[in-house]
Order: sequence, then structure tokens, then C-alpha cells
Amino acid sequence: MLQPAWGSVGNTSASQLSSAAITTGDTVSDFDRRERERLARKVAAYDRIADWRNERLAHRHYYSSQLRRLVSSLVLPGSRVLEVGCGLGDLLASLDGPVRVGVDLSPRMIELGRGRHPGLDLRVLDVEREALPEGPFDAIVLSDAIGHFGDIQCALQRLGGLLAPGGRIVLTYYNFVWEPILKLGEALGWKTPWPEQNWLSMNDIANLLMLSDFEVVRRGTDILVPAGIPLVSEFANRVVAKLPLARDAALVDYFVARRAPEVRVEPRASVSVVCPCRNERGNIREAVARTPLMGPRTELIFVDGNSTDGTVEEIRAVMRDYRGPLELRLVPQGAGKGKGDAVRKGFAAAKHEVLMILDSDLTVPPEDLPKFYGALVSGKGEFINGVRLVYPMEGEAMRFLNLLGNKFFSGALSWLMEQPIKDSLCGTKVLYRRDYDRIAQHRSFFGDFDPFGDFDLLFGAARLNMKIVDVPIRYRARTYGDTKISRFADGWLLLKMTAFGFRKMRMGL
Repeated sequence: MLQPAWGSVGNTSASQLSSAAITTGDTVSDFDRRERERLARKVAAYDRIADWRNERLAHRHYYSSQLRRLVSSLVLPGSRVLEVGCGLGDLLASLDGPVRVGVDLSPRMIELGRGRHPGLDLRVLDVEREALPEGPFDAIVLSDAIGHFGDIQCALQRLGGLLAPGGRIVLTYYNFVWEPILKLGEALGWKTPWPEQNWLSMNDIANLLMLSDFEVVRRGTDILVPAGIPLVSEFANRVVAKLPLARDAALVDYFVARRAPEVRVEPRASVSVVCPCRNERGNIREAVARTPLMGPRTELIFVDGNSTDGTVEEIRAVMRDYRGPLELRLVPQGAGKGKGDAVRKGFAAAKHEVLMILDSDLTVPPEDLPKFYGALVSGKGEFINGVRLVYPMEGEAMRFLNLLGNKFFSGALSWLMEQPIKDSLCGTKVLYRRDYDRIAQHRSFFGDFDPFGDFDLLFGAARLNMKIVDVPIRYRARTYGDTKISRFADGWLLLKMTAFGFRKMRMGL
């Protein structure tokens, strides 16, 4: 597959980006520090779990044997196999192949796995950041591992380069319908007490594979009964779990995917990143330091909504001191109010072909923007929508009621627009200027009804039958300033806008 220039930017650390930007004091290093601490806590948790799993393997024998049965049926005998998240190595040991390499983030897991299976090549390795094993491999297995990645798209894209011609990636994950039962199993000591995992449906996994340049060739469900019940479990797992309706209740979802046919893209489009801000002085320098260069030219446009905390003065100071590759601009919002108005003013001032929105609270990391750019310029979608509801969120990044509201509105909009929209209210959205101009041209159909701007763009894209693609992002906690959202007042307004969209789009009134 082609590795375009924009693909590598998404893996660039904040500290690397800042070296090409401006001196920001401790802001960028604080972000790096929090990321390193998060990874260290994850590794420590896995190390503790390693001994728990090693001591209780007998209690999980039936489920483990069924998972081995499933994966063995999907991996051809004699394949060169890489297993990511191999744990203690039991599944890898059950596969038949001349080359069997297993990697895991936990040193303790690998230590115990080597003791259990001396003949296996087991290594401590972080597939998102470190050098990967030499390939090629005929099969790459991720059995229940995808839920633990910090950046699934990054991991899948890196692993794809290890596949041999004709190779396949085999992926299993659990069905979230089982979440309450699995939590009960953890409380009773019957199931491994993993740290919080990613919130993935089968559609989410298929979408991430597509974004990572894979093509799904087979998908299905298995293991309806994870405990060994004579005369019941085998029939339920081998037969019933494959039937309509019943398959939706199965515990395990699985995918087999190949590398998508190569499509050569010349990513020559330059980018305008619009950053609406109001009282966000403490986030300005970090926004500049962490926003990557995408395409030949990238401009970062701050649209200030009459800030009173010195935001404008900070923007001007940064523009005066800055020596990096970005083009920095300041646009006053003037008498306008709300994010929607700020975005429109920013888009009107933008010079380049690709239009992006970056919220100035930086809860969506600027480092994730190249994923949106790549999805757009490679033709995977025409309107790229950010999704905060896949990866676990940092701290109080989203309060519980906000989370419920987002899930409700995403479900309502998916039904309303007849396209899957997992998160309707994520601030980051990306599209070509030519398509935004079409949305603006037809805006009179809906009218000026949305102060936030999210529904205005989504409804407009749906009305034009644009292909909307979700890109999961790693939602982080705000480190400066206060949220501008009022849960109840704004929630009621969003509900009215959803009803308005139903009347206009589905009823034609």
C-alpha cells in the first residue's frame, strides 16, 4: 500500500511537533507527561493481571478452548503467524505454523508465557510505538486485543505493512450486549478484570478497518454460551450462534480482512484549520505547537468570540513570536454569537481547499487531525466526522449525562439521516471547501436554526447525499478554562433541532 506523506504525521509526538513550532514552556511537555503516565498505568495493570490469569486458567478453560477453536478455523495450517496481545501464549501455541511470534505490552505476561511455552517466540513490544517484528506474516491475529489499543487506527495501519501477499488479519472482540454479564463475572472472579476497554460495535470495527486500508472479507459471531454445559454449549456455539437474531446475542464478533487494493493519492490539498475560541488564553500556545502541517500548506485560524481573559492578546503574541510552518491568523467574531457563527466566519476567511474545525479546548487532540485529512483526500468519505465514543475518555472529559445525551442524539441522527453517525456533537468535522459551499448554498432549506454548527453541517451533508465517515478520536480532559455547554438548556435545544430535522428531512414539511 502507498504510505502517503500525511500518514506519518498522525504518529508524531507532541514534543516532536513543538520543535517545529514555538517554545511553549511546560504546556506540550505536560501533555506528553500525561500520555506517558497513562501508558505506565496500563502496563502496570496488565502485569498485575498476568499473575491472576496464570493462577485461574482452569476456570476459563471452556471459553479459551472455544476461542482457540474459532481462531484455528480462520487461520490456515502452515501459516506464518503474528499474534498481537498474545498474553500467556496459549492461543498462539494452539496454531500450526513454521513461524509463531507473539507480542504483548506486559513484561510479566511475556515472562509467564515463555515459561509455559518455551518453543514460542514471545516478545515485549508496543505495536503502536516501537519497531515491529520482521515479516512477512500470512496471518496477524488480534484476539480481544483491539479493545486495549490507545490508537486503533495507528496500530492497524502499522501492522498492515507486515502482511504477506494474500495475508489476512484475524480479529475477535466481545459483543457489548454482554457488558453487564462480563462485569458481574469480573466481580465474582470468573473473568479477567481488564482495565476499561474501547467501546466497539461490529460497525465500529468494520469502519476502523476501512480507515486503516483493510477490506473485510468475512465477519461473523460465535460463542453464544461461554460455559461448558453438556449437550447445550456445543450446539449453541457451533449452530445457534450463527443464526439470525441469535447471532446478535453471541459473545464474540470476528472479522477476517485483507489489505485493500492500492489506491494512489496525491494529497496536494492544503488545509485551513478553524479554531473558534472564547476565553481560552491558556490553550492558544499549545494549539499552535501541536497542530501538524497537513498537505503543502496549513493555516490555523483563531476566531475569537469577544474573549475577556486575554485570549486575543495571547494570539497576537504567538503570531508575533512564531517561526514554524503554520500560517497563523486571527479573525474577530464581532457581533456574532455561538460556535456556529464563529465556524462560518472562519470558513469564509479560509484560503485553502480542506476545511477543518478544531475546538480550542483541545479535548480533541490536534495530533489526530491527519487521520481526518487522510480519510478525506483518499476518498474514503466526503464529510469526515469525529467520534468521541470509542476510546475511554480521560478523567472528566465528558460527564455521565453528557455521554448519555451524545449517545441518544447520535442514534437519533443515524436513523434520521440513514447513515451511521456515532457521535453527532464532536466538534471536529472536515470537508472540502467545494462541498461546504454547496451546503451553504442550500442552507435556506433548513434555515439558521443551529447555534452550535454541528447539526447545520451534518443535516446539510445528509441532504446533499454526501458520504459521511466517522473517525474515532482520543477525547482528553480540558486543562484550561470552563466548558461552554449547559447540559439541560443546550440539551433541550438539541432535542428541538433533532425534531426540526425529522420534520424537514423525513416528513418533507
